[in-house]
Amino acid sequence: MAYKVLVVDDSSFFRRRVTDILNKDPKLNVIDVAVNGRDAVEKAILLKPDVITMDIEMPVLNGIDAVKQIMAKAPTAILMFSSLTHQGAKATLEALEAGALDFLPKKFSEIAKSSDEAGSLLRQRVVGIARKPAPFKPKIALRTGLSSPRLQKERLPSSANKQLTPSTTVTRDKKTLTRSSGKEYKLLAIGTSTGGPVALQKILVELESNFPLPIIIVQHMPAAFTAAFASRLNTLCKINVKEAADGDVLKPGHAYLAPGGRQMIIAGSESSAKIKILDDDSPKITFKPSVDISFGSAAKTFSGKVLGVILTGMGSDGKDGSRMLKAKGSTIWSQDEQSCVVYGMPQAIDKAGLSHLSLPLDVIASSIVKEVSRG
Repeated sequence: MAYKVLVVDDSSFFRRRVTDILNKDPKLNVIDVAVNGRDAVEKAILLKPDVITMDIEMPVLNGIDAVKQIMAKAPTAILMFSSLTHQGAKATLEALEAGALDFLPKKFSEIAKSSDEAGSLLRQRVVGIARKPAPFKPKIALRTGLSSPRLQKERLPSSANKQLTPSTTVTRDKKTLTRSSGKEYKLLAIGTSTGGPVALQKILVELESNFPLPIIIVQHMPAAFTAAFASRLNTLCKINVKEAADGDVLKPGHAYLAPGGRQMIIAGSESSAKIKILDDDSPKITFKPSVDISFGSAAKTFSGKVLGVILTGMGSDGKDGSRMLKAKGSTIWSQDEQSCVVYGMPQAIDKAGLSHLSLPLDVIASSIVKEVSRG
């Protein structure tokens, strides 16, 4: 049976275009369209589609508010269409935080070299999130105003220098780290794609400002989005988060997000590692940034002293890089299937026998802290 899709956009031309593209896949069936956010909410409740494609800028009710109402009244897998601008990035991140699972640029020319390639990518992404039995939306308490950890960074008492000791109590059938392996680590490396923005936020907001390792993050994301995403995380997190720049020196308690459209390389020595940002126009490399490339470079620089974590995402990027890390003696973890938006990248790691531990999203942060604290 085909997945039922509701297409939401105030442009009749775009509604027709998306409908025609999706209906070319026998696994997809566009059952109706909506012309604004309010119309989308009503039809989501009435028609119970498996997936909704949603524009952000619409009259009556915009896409972000529509996502919030749909997730409250009729939770559905939602893919957002957005512009590749800084403002479009901010709006898309708000939609993802509200419960949307994935996004694509509205101008298809910005995501593919041909209309056929763009159509194939859209169908693949819609099918990918449709396979999720129910939208997974971690509970994230956003801290704003005076309670923001960013505003409190300079006010931490001396007792904050003590390492956080996480609870390892979890519900039945959930795996977690029961004790540290005792290994020495010099770097935490995280790779992710579809569903990654919410998963990353869930993990990073739980890390204390005195986190003992530098963190590199590779999230499949357009160039216009990574700066806005890093800025948003930096506001919410106690650690420092920035879009990686060429020449950045890796520091504990700092997270470096690979810039979209380019490659992030870790160079130098274990004691003085730096980031190199390279342009990449190679047709052989699908993802820019690529988890494989960043992980592979980390293996050369840090050998077996890396904790690599592969989170939710489509495809298999990260498998080769994780293999290189593991061959050097590093540790690889993966997010478990139940908590993934798309169990693609973690599945590739698991099937290849590279993952030492498969964890639910809600215990990954505490498990990381326990492992690297060597307690």
